[in-house]
Amino acid sequence: MPIYVWKGKNSMGQKRKGEMEAAAESAVQGHLKRLRITNVTIKEKPKDMFENVSFLQPKVTGKDIVIFTRQMSTMIDAGLPLVQCLQILSKQQDNVTFKRALCKLVTDVETGATLADGMRKHPKIFDSLFANMIEAGELGGILDTILNRLATFMEKSMILQKKIKGAMTYPVICLGIALLITSVILVFVIPVFEKMFSDMGGALPGPTQVVVDASHFFKGNLHIVIIAAVVVKFLFSKIYNSEKGRMAIDRMLLNAPVAGILIRKTAVAKFTRTLSTMLQSGVPILDALQVVAKTAGNKVIEQAVFYTAEAIAEGRPIAEPLEESGVFPMMVIQMINVGEQVGALDTMLEKIADFYDQEVDQAVDNLTAMLEPFMMVFLGGMIGGLVVAMYLPIFKMADGL
Repeated sequence: MPIYVWKGKNSMGQKRKGEMEAAAESAVQGHLKRLRITNVTIKEKPKDMFENVSFLQPKVTGKDIVIFTRQMSTMIDAGLPLVQCLQILSKQQDNVTFKRALCKLVTDVETGATLADGMRKHPKIFDSLFANMIEAGELGGILDTILNRLATFMEKSMILQKKIKGAMTYPVICLGIALLITSVILVFVIPVFEKMFSDMGGALPGPTQVVVDASHFFKGNLHIVIIAAVVVKFLFSKIYNSEKGRMAIDRMLLNAPVAGILIRKTAVAKFTRTLSTMLQSGVPILDALQVVAKTAGNKVIEQAVFYTAEAIAEGRPIAEPLEESGVFPMMVIQMINVGEQVGALDTMLEKIADFYDQEVDQAVDNLTAMLEPFMMVFLGGMIGGLVVAMYLPIFKMADGL
């Protein structure tokens, strides 16, 4: 629906203005008349010319969706009709992209579509996990409970992602600083020393000559270095986006000496948390496993979950195919087996997720503690090596004197 901008005066003669979304200008006039707004001027708000250019629109963050889910749950629990809840939330939404999606969602629900079907039209905002759980909530008449579970699940997932990003921030910053300092030394500092050395005469020590040659190459072939970096990035993306390449890289990451432990524990925590939340919400296990596989984030884990779903469809218990995949730790498989036998699989999965959340915390702390001295040695060795190489001719000249 179009948005109208209006101006007018209230019963006290004070100037008022605002915006209103309505099907026609007459609807805005009627609304303002009820509010006793006079001397009204109404204009349709111009459309955003970049509305259909996705990369120029603000992104909908996880925080936006969590707040929406919490508020939606509270309003439905209070007895408000679904359409009214969506209208209220769309009007108070600051994110233009999210506001536009919610307005379309209101229209879909008003025309008879289910909330889940409406959300499936916006996969970049509401993923398959979200839509499937909403569908289960609508069918079971427990939409407020499902929304509350979804918000809790998303908050815990965001905390987990934040921990992983926090662990990666330090080495990335250190590496960036090292590359920046090295580039500055090679481009600006080394040429000054080289001129001074050429004035002295004589052959340069081996390390110094290597650094001088590196400076020449870097300055003379900077465009080649940039093109090579772009080509490497393109080739890596091409390989990673292919089925076999993604599988090989993800398997390599899972088996990496230190980071692999963190990746595996994170994957287990995400798998068990997601599956537990979906089962508690009433989603059938086969449907839940299909969604969990697609949101795994690792091709090896995804393949293992799809294999598990196929095995369950054939009548096998869930623990057996999980064990055969060789991806999940034995403790996780045994706990899932016990949970399935006693009929409390969702509760057992939640306990596993809680345990592995703590394991991820410990793994992050261990990784950070190990990376700090390594990065210090790396930075010191790289920059210190350049400095020593530059001063070697001076030391040589001092020895000659």
